[in-house]
Amino acid sequence: MVLLDIHKSLSAEKLALQRKHYTHLTDEEFRFMVQQVDGRQRTHDKLPTFAQIEDWWYPVRLSCEQCSSEATAQYKSSLLPTSAFTLTDLTGGYGVDTYFMSEHASEVHYVERNEDLCKIVAHNFQTIRPQVHIHNTDAIHHLHEMASTDVIYLDPARRDQHGGKVFRLEDCEPNVIDILPTLRSKSKLIIIKLSPMLDITQALHSLKGIWDVHIVAVKNEVKEVLLVSNSDHYHHITTPKGYRKDTEGIVYATNILPTPSQNETYSSLFSFSQHEEKEAQCQFFEPSKMHLLNPGTYIYEPNAAIIKAGAYKLVAKRYDLCKMATNTHLYLSDKLVTKFPGRVWKLISTDIKKQKDIRANIMTRNYPLSPEQLHKKLKIKDSDTHTVIGARLAEKPILLFAERIDQHTTSC
Repeated sequence: MVLLDIHKSLSAEKLALQRKHYTHLTDEEFRFMVQQVDGRQRTHDKLPTFAQIEDWWYPVRLSCEQCSSEATAQYKSSLLPTSAFTLTDLTGGYGVDTYFMSEHASEVHYVERNEDLCKIVAHNFQTIRPQVHIHNTDAIHHLHEMASTDVIYLDPARRDQHGGKVFRLEDCEPNVIDILPTLRSKSKLIIIKLSPMLDITQALHSLKGIWDVHIVAVKNEVKEVLLVSNSDHYHHITTPKGYRKDTEGIVYATNILPTPSQNETYSSLFSFSQHEEKEAQCQFFEPSKMHLLNPGTYIYEPNAAIIKAGAYKLVAKRYDLCKMATNTHLYLSDKLVTKFPGRVWKLISTDIKKQKDIRANIMTRNYPLSPEQLHKKLKIKDSDTHTVIGARLAEKPILLFAERIDQHTTSC
């Protein structure tokens, strides 16, 4: 099918109501045109590179919504070998990950059982990714028939037969646990994309062996959890001190942020081994540390990737911070850590009642009330610069009125 001229300034909804103005098009051609307008508008910010490519085709709305973002696809690309390699993407989908991961590959095999997606990807890749071979077939069938390759990537479907979301490895399609022996026989480097809701400990127990875990957040929202067969290919990541690669994998917590110019991104990386977190000793708030409640104290919250990774004690140890309570993942210090991987506030007061006509956002962490309940109780207006933080300090509820510290290296 020939891609038709697309009205960039017209919304898909309005275009869909103008069928009578396109009598020269068949119903199928008109639906495809509307699909292109919708896809371009829906993914313009998520996939800016594609928006700049002339005659780029977009799939149906669900595929656009479920596909990886450009930022996370580029992160996966950074995990690949630096020299020419072969790659098989067993769950190709819209081809976002295939596109970015294949940039430096010598040969790529894109596998997808949806015929429409295969046609769209074949059109998009025909001139700019000629090394990509399209296979309209089932992932399991292709896996058993394929030759060995340097890298296998797969993103198992995380919905059951009724459309409900699933999170366990054995409930995804394909079932990675069942096919793992075959995956390992075909490639040394395996990358599996999974849900942000994944129970990482359970998944590692199910897979066995040594796996690295990559938790990828964008603008402080966890988007993906990647399990990677332990590899020596990483060229941009520092191995944690004291780590033994033959005994356990590394956890990489990454938060991808736009720079002030908005044209580039900045990645905050926190890496560690699970053994390192288990053995870490950190300071907890106690009566001897009452000085940390004085105005001017700094309050820290690790970014979402670190929280998901469970590095609760280690982040305190590495940045010399005092943890507010066992289950409160907020930290205190009388010094400003300028490169802390998360959000930072400066304490103004611990007595909200003495603050008159304040404006503040509401945030609660391990606190008896939700943000909505606390907002209703305090009856204060929102603010872009100040925050009321409800939390537990040494297991007792407390309200902290603080000013946000903005810096390039902290998360949004």
